[in-house]
Amino acid sequence: MNTNTVYAVPVGWRLCVADEIKSPEPYSCVAGPFGSEISAKYFVDEGVPVIRGSNLRDDLTRFISDSFTFVSEARAQEYRPQHVRGGDLIFTCWGTIGQVGLVPDDGPFPEYIISNKQLKLRVDQDIADPVFCFYYFASPRYAEYIRNRGIGGAVPGINLGILKSLPIALPPLEVQKKISDVLSAYDNLIENNRRRMELLEEAARQLYREWFVRLRFPGREHTRILKGVPEGWEQKPLGDVATLNYGKGLKEDDRREGTVPVYGSSGIVGNHDEPLVTGPGIIVGRKGNVGSVFWNDSPFWPIDTVYFISPEESSLYLFHCLQHLPFQSSDVAVPGLNRSYAHSLKILLPKTTIWNQFEDIVAPMFAQMAKLRGMNQKLRTARDLLLPKLMSGEIAV
Repeated sequence: MNTNTVYAVPVGWRLCVADEIKSPEPYSCVAGPFGSEISAKYFVDEGVPVIRGSNLRDDLTRFISDSFTFVSEARAQEYRPQHVRGGDLIFTCWGTIGQVGLVPDDGPFPEYIISNKQLKLRVDQDIADPVFCFYYFASPRYAEYIRNRGIGGAVPGINLGILKSLPIALPPLEVQKKISDVLSAYDNLIENNRRRMELLEEAARQLYREWFVRLRFPGREHTRILKGVPEGWEQKPLGDVATLNYGKGLKEDDRREGTVPVYGSSGIVGNHDEPLVTGPGIIVGRKGNVGSVFWNDSPFWPIDTVYFISPEESSLYLFHCLQHLPFQSSDVAVPGLNRSYAHSLKILLPKTTIWNQFEDIVAPMFAQMAKLRGMNQKLRTARDLLLPKLMSGEIAV
């Protein structure tokens, strides 16, 4: 075996660099447009979507098909070399390097444009399977290798020359496809579970809207509505119902390996080996992503960019209720949610019987979501253990 690359190279495999496996068609390995040529002033409400760092991950997620910005069809014609389609590999070249994506064949758009912070690689499918190449380049070990090759100071990056020189070992094409199939089986299960979680979450949201926004709750036919409030219900300031507690800072360097999720205003930002809150609890974005609301049913650590509500005061009703409050920033330069303002916001409190009915319906949904998340974590762990063994030929297919 040749070990002059990220993974050992088994006998019979061909060691190449990315430039040697690119498609023979024009513009198969290119950088994104120059920054000023694709700046925000050219973005429109609909048109050709632009792939940015928010559409990529560094955790073997192939592609995030939302949160796109767009350029007009006419403007898109000026970026012909940067057009990408299903099967193309995308690498983040500035900022969060190590992110690798695979453009899906099944949409939601027929083609896209990469941003000025992305690189494109279209492989020659006569010699390389795009899915195999994705798993190879996006694997945790390879992502670290890419990060170590970064150039620049405060904002690390890779250039087109570095991309073209990235090594990859290719077995025969039929073996590549078998390896892709094995790893894809795990990801297909993960994706199916994710979609099930989305459906359960949406069902709970719709039930909340039906009962507590549209006021079509059980027994409404026999309940008078007085100034928009059902008889027997009341409105109270949030601070009278629950306290928004400040999270506690936990720098990345201070986090120890563990399974306790660390929450920032954008959601889970890492893991630690001990919790600050036992859970379940509600997390509310304080700085950055102001007013974001998350539910966590296990022990967690909320950092200083969020508030949290203690387990004693948290409920699934309150979690859904907070998502409808008009949280807003109190600081233009650094977005922030003022606690006194948030505590003053009025929330609707239904009768205990209605509240309990809602909890009884949605609690099993959230329990199922927690079970599916646990299954996905086990699937990811198994996939991540298997991947390097397949890529180094330690396990043959």
